[in-house]
Amino acid sequence: MADPTSVFDDLDEESGEADALVASLGPEGWALATPAPGWTVAHQIAHLAWTDRSALVAVTDEAAFRTLVDKALAAPGSFVDEGAAEGAALPPAELLAGWREGRVALARALREVPPGTRVPWYGPPMAAPTMATARLMETWAHGLDIADALGVVRPPTGRLRHVARLGVRTRDHAFAAHGLTPPAEPFRVELTAPDGESWVHGPEDAAQRVTGPALDFCLLTTQRAHRADLALTATGPDADRWLDLAQAFAGPPGAGRPPRGTTGEQR
Repeated sequence: MADPTSVFDDLDEESGEADALVASLGPEGWALATPAPGWTVAHQIAHLAWTDRSALVAVTDEAAFRTLVDKALAAPGSFVDEGAAEGAALPPAELLAGWREGRVALARALREVPPGTRVPWYGPPMAAPTMATARLMETWAHGLDIADALGVVRPPTGRLRHVARLGVRTRDHAFAAHGLTPPAEPFRVELTAPDGESWVHGPEDAAQRVTGPALDFCLLTTQRAHRADLALTATGPDADRWLDLAQAFAGPPGAGRPPRGTTGEQR
């Protein structure tokens, strides 16, 4: 299911859809609480802007990016929240303009990365299409948080194929982030896309399998919903364990979201 050629265009579309959610908001809208504790709509956009800026530095100035990594290592439990809080304190118009400018610059830079070049990141280095996929994944996930705060329902699109593919590719990272040895054998992942198409990853004869709606798989791997609230089926103990700890993002394990009907939503 490798499809890197359109990911840059799809990232632009995903960013535009998230932009449309906030473009006409007044101060009250920017201050609305989202499902992430302590994060308003402004924090969500500020985080996207901060990460886009970091990615642009990674693409254009490796030495400067090493300095950003050192800062993150010095405050591993707080640097993400601090970056979001700093941006959220800006006037909304300034925050929005900065995010727009930064994401356009990043999109241009990613398209210009020579094929085969690995871009450094807070996790493993990655190719430009993979970094664009990671940015699309985050933009979609944080856009969901904003939509939830605004009471807006966002229909799933075919762009989720990138999020699903990243969720599959980060399987080993999810195990390692929890101090577990990743399974040696590949898994079979069969997902039903929003248009009814099948998105398939892994060998047909794999013993460990995950099946279900692509949207649910993306919600799980971005930790925007609890497994108990999703229609995903695991076959095999390793696949079952994966669904308890899956995460498509780099870094330490996320806290995830509690099942519906409980309190204390987590980012």
